Amino acid sequence: MTTISPPPSLTGSFTAEAFAAHLERVKHLPKWWLDRKRAAYARFASLPMPKRTDEGWRFSNLSGLTLDGFNLPPAVRFEQMAHRELGVTGAGHLVLANNRLVSRLVFDAAEKNGIIFDSLQNALLQHGDLVKAHLLAQPSKLGSDKFAALHEAFLEDGAFIYVPKGVEATLPVGVFHYASGAGAAVFPHTLVIAEDNAKITVADFFRSDGAPATPPGNAVGEVARAPAQFACGGHDLYAGHGAKVTYIAMQDWSRETLSFQFNATVARRDARVLSLNLHAGARQARHESFSQLSAPGAHSEMLALTVAHGTQEFDQRTLQIHQAPNTSSNLLYKNALLDQAKTIFSGLIVVDPDAQKTDAYQSNRNLMLSDEAEANSLPGLEIQANDVRCTHGATSARIDREQEFYLESRGIRAAQAQELLVFGFFEEVLGKVENSELHDILTDIIREKFKQ
Repeated sequence: MTTISPPPSLTGSFTAEAFAAHLERVKHLPKWWLDRKRAAYARFASLPMPKRTDEGWRFSNLSGLTLDGFNLPPAVRFEQMAHRELGVTGAGHLVLANNRLVSRLVFDAAEKNGIIFDSLQNALLQHGDLVKAHLLAQPSKLGSDKFAALHEAFLEDGAFIYVPKGVEATLPVGVFHYASGAGAAVFPHTLVIAEDNAKITVADFFRSDGAPATPPGNAVGEVARAPAQFACGGHDLYAGHGAKVTYIAMQDWSRETLSFQFNATVARRDARVLSLNLHAGARQARHESFSQLSAPGAHSEMLALTVAHGTQEFDQRTLQIHQAPNTSSNLLYKNALLDQAKTIFSGLIVVDPDAQKTDAYQSNRNLMLSDEAEANSLPGLEIQANDVRCTHGATSARIDREQEFYLESRGIRAAQAQELLVFGFFEEVLGKVENSELHDILTDIIREKFKQ
C-alpha cells in the first residue's frame, strides 16, 4: 500500500515516515490504541495551521508557530540527567525523559492500598479498559485541534495514576517530564483516575535538561541561548463521586521551547478538583484547560500563575462547562509581566439548560511591571439556565508606586521590592496549596525566574 505524504507545510518535522518509525516502537501496545493513533495522525496531517482569522487564536503570535526543525529524540539514561527530586518527604516519583520512562520509585504502602503509579505503556498493557475509558476522552474544544491530534499520534509514554474507591493517598506523588537535546520533541502526558471517595495529590513537572547556564565565550551573567525544543503535552483528571484531586503543574521548559498543553478535568457528583498551573518557561506557550462538571455537587478550582519576561508569550484558553445542577467552579489566573512579555487569556463559562443553581466565577488579573508588556483578556459567559450565579472579569494594573517607595525607603532594592510585591499578588493562589513543601517549591521556581 502506497503512503502519500501530505505537504511538508502541514506536518513539518512530523512526517509520515517519522510517524511510521514511532508506530514501530510502540507496536506492542493494544490494537485499539494504535488505531486511535493512526486516526489522530490523519487528522493532524489534514488540518491547517492556525490563521489570524481564527477566533481561537485571537491576539496570538502565529509567526512563532512552526513544526520544522524538531526531531523525535534518542533515549537518555537517568544517570545522565541533572534531575532534581520533588523534595517532599516520603513521596514516590516517575521520571520520563525524551518520551521514555527512566526512573520509577513507589512505596510499598501505596501499592498495598491498591494505588497504581506506573508508566502509561504498562497501564495500556495491564489496565487497558481503564485507560481506554479515560485517556484523551475529551475532544479538543479550544482551538488547537491540530496540535491535540499531533499529541495523540506521537504520545509514546506518560504517567498513569489510579486510586481505588475509598483510598486516600497520604503523600503527594511527583511526575517529571524532561526534554533533552537540541530540537527534541516531547509529548508528555499524565492520566489521573480517582475512584469514588478517593483522594490524591499529584505534582507534575515539565523541564528541559542539559541547557548550559552560560555558553562558552559569554560573559558571566549574560543569558544563554537555550536549545530550541518542542513540547506538546496533556493531562486527564477524573474525579469520581466524592473524590478529591489536587493537581499542581510546574512548567519550566527552556526559553527557546515552543509549548502546547491540553488539560481536561471531569468531576462527578460531590467531587472536588483543584488544578494549579505555574507557567515560567518556554519562548511561546499555549495552555488550554477544560473543566467538565458533570454531576450535582461537583466543584472545580482552576488556578494559574505566570511570570512572563523578555519576549515570552503565554496564551491561556479555558472552558468551564456546567452540565448538572448545583455545580460550582472558580477560575483565577494571575499573570506578572516584565519587559516585552505578552499574555493572552480567553475564558468561557458555559451553563447547560439543566444546570440550575450553578455558581461559577472567572477572573484574570494582570500585574504590569513594564510599559512595554502586553496583556489581553477575553472573559465570556454562555448561560442557558435561568437560576444561576455567574460572574467574570479581568483587570490589568501596575505596581502601586507608594508600596514600592515604602519598601525602598527601608533599604530594600528596587528589584527585591518588585519581587516582594509580586509574591503578595500571587499569594491568593499560592495560599490554596495545602502542602507546605509544595508551596515552597512553587515559591522557589518563581524566585528563580526573577533571578534570570
